[in-house]
Amino acid sequence: MLNVAIVGTGNIAPAHIDGLLEFSDRCKIVALCDIFPEKAEAMKKKYNLECEIFDDHEKMLASELRIDLVHVCTPPYVHAEIAINSMNAGKHVIVEKPMATCLAECDDMLEAERRNNVVMSCIAQNRFRNSIYRLKKTVDSGLTGKICCAHVNSYWWRGHSYYDLWWRGLWEKEGGGPTLNHAVHHIDMINWIEESLPEEVTAMLANVMHDNSEVEDISIAVLRYKNGSLAQVISSVVHHGEEQGIVLQCADAKISAPWDVKAELSRPNGFPIEGGNKELIAKLEEYYASIPELKHEGHTGQIEDVINAIEKGTRPLITGTDGRMTIELITAIYKAGCKKEIVRLPLSKDDDFYTFEGLLKNVVRFYEKGTAVENLPSDEISLGNYK
Repeated sequence: MLNVAIVGTGNIAPAHIDGLLEFSDRCKIVALCDIFPEKAEAMKKKYNLECEIFDDHEKMLASELRIDLVHVCTPPYVHAEIAINSMNAGKHVIVEKPMATCLAECDDMLEAERRNNVVMSCIAQNRFRNSIYRLKKTVDSGLTGKICCAHVNSYWWRGHSYYDLWWRGLWEKEGGGPTLNHAVHHIDMINWIEESLPEEVTAMLANVMHDNSEVEDISIAVLRYKNGSLAQVISSVVHHGEEQGIVLQCADAKISAPWDVKAELSRPNGFPIEGGNKELIAKLEEYYASIPELKHEGHTGQIEDVINAIEKGTRPLITGTDGRMTIELITAIYKAGCKKEIVRLPLSKDDDFYTFEGLLKNVVRFYEKGTAVENLPSDEISLGNYK
């Protein structure tokens, strides 16, 4: 039985609690920690948990309480500190997205994991979404041919008051806008599907709807891979409807999540034949339908995977290395957008954007954040729309 602690009891914590409670025969929540302990108390009461409450993660780690696994669900700027302290105390760690605010922090976290011989996983729960999992399987089948062009659509909508929360909308606290905190899901997906980082990145950043925020509320990036293929990544909190997804234009077919398939055949003059490649379309539909659905999706699926890894002494599907890879691409997008240049990957340790301090010296601050409330009203949040 794994004893689990959750640090940070804000909007995303319920997804972790719900997931952990699915495996109550294998793990138990023994601690909730938040700098606003009344929030942790409210969470304890809501879920009828038998656990201790702490207002500081270091006090929690120094207590006599046995903890095997720590879930870090705080604002991004303290992810690295809490994760490293937890691993130094011999605890396994699940870190909410984004893994950290910069590559230097990622590397420190990976070093702590190696040094302490523990397991660290970074949340990328959409790999455990059936539509994404089955898309990846279909790409790997080779039926579609090579990826020629990918369109990554991270479309979200957040009202003006979203950035009133004290830590949001500040580069120093949130680490960035939707490129880091929303499109992180989709950037992880394209890294997973492509199985490599691009060689070149260019991007534009803007803030078009949130004048109470320093950070971007939309970015558009173009990536070039070693084989010459391209990808477009749009990260936004200004898109009504919140449709998210990935479209892969491959050599022989187009496939996407939400699932859709098209495949063209050429006439002698180069124009497409009406109806397309019906044989390949049928084959792809059959293959996609044959992929077994995951028993657990989202956070629950990833939590199960991490529990399995800890119990069996193996590596989780999503490692800290994967989390770092996502941060590297996001950092390249920020560098390209702020410096107005084409950025080549990988980024070196002497790059201005390798450290958080260097990033903060170079970022564009679109507006001065004025409003700062300690907590927004507790209400439902949206975790993605793949319909």
